[in-house]
Amino acid sequence: MAEAPQVEIAGFAWKLDPSTDVGRAMLAASRRLREAGVDSPQLDSALLMAHVLGVSKAWLYAHPDRKMAPQEIADFEALVGRRMRREPVAYLIGYRAFYGVDITVDPRVLIPRPETEMLVERALAWIQTLIRRGERPRVADVGTGSGAIAVAIAINAPEAVIYATDVSQDALDVAAQNVWRYALGEQIQLIPGDLVDALPEPVDIVVANLPYVASGDLPGLAADIRNFEPDLALDAGPDGLDKIRALFAALARPAGMARLRPGARLYLEIGADQGDAAQAIAESAFLNAHVEVQADYAGLDRLLVVET
Repeated sequence: MAEAPQVEIAGFAWKLDPSTDVGRAMLAASRRLREAGVDSPQLDSALLMAHVLGVSKAWLYAHPDRKMAPQEIADFEALVGRRMRREPVAYLIGYRAFYGVDITVDPRVLIPRPETEMLVERALAWIQTLIRRGERPRVADVGTGSGAIAVAIAINAPEAVIYATDVSQDALDVAAQNVWRYALGEQIQLIPGDLVDALPEPVDIVVANLPYVASGDLPGLAADIRNFEPDLALDAGPDGLDKIRALFAALARPAGMARLRPGARLYLEIGADQGDAAQAIAESAFLNAHVEVQADYAGLDRLLVVET
């Protein structure tokens, strides 16, 4: 049997023995990923192997002696090589777990982060309050990207109607895959358009994970993010608040106010150092609203909540 091809990535060269098994292949991959500076080499190795074999991570650990076929070895080496170049695992395997569901992603959209689950959690709590009042909540997911927030809310609150907007048709195409994947087409409406301009009716809740990275900070981002995730979903101008500022400017206009139902609430993810500035923006747009910045579990500013 011919040897598997040698892989040279970022100064490292490696190949797997053609008689290798799952356990040894994962161990070798973990070493190479660690040498390449990847933060989570063991986890990434397991995720890539599970993807190649079409099994769960739990199955891998229960069957470390399972021999690998030549094509499986080649596929695994190729994926590990791409990860050594810092291509995100989510793009390599085609999904990212988010709020208990797998969200389809590719380089057209930002990869959902665990931090954003806090936004979903807080929004769902208020949605459930509205449902207990006998209402059917209307939700706007502004800048939906992959549709992760909209899908998570829809699955956990089937009574809600969700309008998911984005300026990027590429992003909406990915979001459509996730809506179809979970059969949510009657609950989530995908709408091309900027911010709240295209909403078809007033809503009770606005949720948004808009870009909030300052332009000058982009070069300092991790290579996984800087080199692979879309700038459109990251870059938010000199102070990282351009998109948030634009949203509140749109909502402060009469046409924007008309898109909010009485007592509407807004939940926006923000950067860890943007709390004071984001709160000031919201308070100037909604003079009589209660505005609060909530910290995440690491104690960092993470969520801007506006109760109109």
